[in-house]
Amino acid sequence: MQVLARLFWMTGNNKYLEYGFRLADYYLLENNLLEVGAKLRLRDHGCEIASGLTEIYAAAHFVNLEKKKQYEGPIHRLFDRILEVGRNEHGMFYNWVDLSTGEHDERLCDTFGYTYNGFYTLYLIDGTENYRQAVIHVLSNLNGNYRDYDWENGSADGYADTIESALNLYNREQVDSTDAWIDFQTQTMWRKQQPDGLIEAWHGDGNFARTSIMYALWKSKGLTIEPWRDDVLFGADWDNGKLYIYLKAEKDWQGKLKFDFPRHKKNLHLPLDYPRINQFPEWFTVDPAKKYLIKLKSQQESATISGEELLTGWQLMLKATKEQPMIVQQME
Repeated sequence: MQVLARLFWMTGNNKYLEYGFRLADYYLLENNLLEVGAKLRLRDHGCEIASGLTEIYAAAHFVNLEKKKQYEGPIHRLFDRILEVGRNEHGMFYNWVDLSTGEHDERLCDTFGYTYNGFYTLYLIDGTENYRQAVIHVLSNLNGNYRDYDWENGSADGYADTIESALNLYNREQVDSTDAWIDFQTQTMWRKQQPDGLIEAWHGDGNFARTSIMYALWKSKGLTIEPWRDDVLFGADWDNGKLYIYLKAEKDWQGKLKFDFPRHKKNLHLPLDYPRINQFPEWFTVDPAKKYLIKLKSQQESATISGEELLTGWQLMLKATKEQPMIVQQME
């Protein structure tokens, strides 16, 4: 369902959405998960049923209101029940839950955010504040309760999934202390890399790489440099509508500082940037039609730059070991 919804938006081909509707019909209209007594798996790939349903639901919201109306009651009843019996007091989901009886596994799933992606999508579509508050609740409990939790029996794959879970949600709700937990978890995950570069020598190592990229995009707010050089340090953070950038190089460097763009629109053609599994979240994106004010704090200089130029790359020169702070903000 996740793939079909995204293929529909990327291609505009209705056959993908029709296939998605068939699956959503099965889960929401024909085979009621609240009554059949089957265990709903919320860990790893089982969690993709719930979040996949919300991606089809989001598509229906924009292109087929009749189908959305059919799904609205069933999908909200399903998600309400998951909240009722599928999580602990901190908002962490159990590995599986029987929605009809409330029976559940005592173990917690590392992919908690994959399911909460769906809750937040429903909040964005229908304004269901309770679902937003559920996301805020789990994020607020991470740092105080799950710093040393043994995810997936110590596997880096488990840590990668928890970090991805938190990053996607933190991108939408900047809950205090969540950033500290993400930093702590990432350092723990990175310590699992072996001297030869391998992590655990299986396909799950790809999760380590993907999550590391997600983490780097967060710390850089989507910025990159061209040409790349590993001695050039850069990072960014925002506050009150301003992007604060820091750069420093061990040796003189000259090149371009490139900014991110709304990838969900340009690449995927999505009408809404809802949270989704394996997404590289957007942190600071530039509109090519807008103007931006850049202030170099060290030199007290400022310039007005077009968004198009920021996307293609703003020319910059760094002197060896000299810090270069900058502030960027969109102009009205």
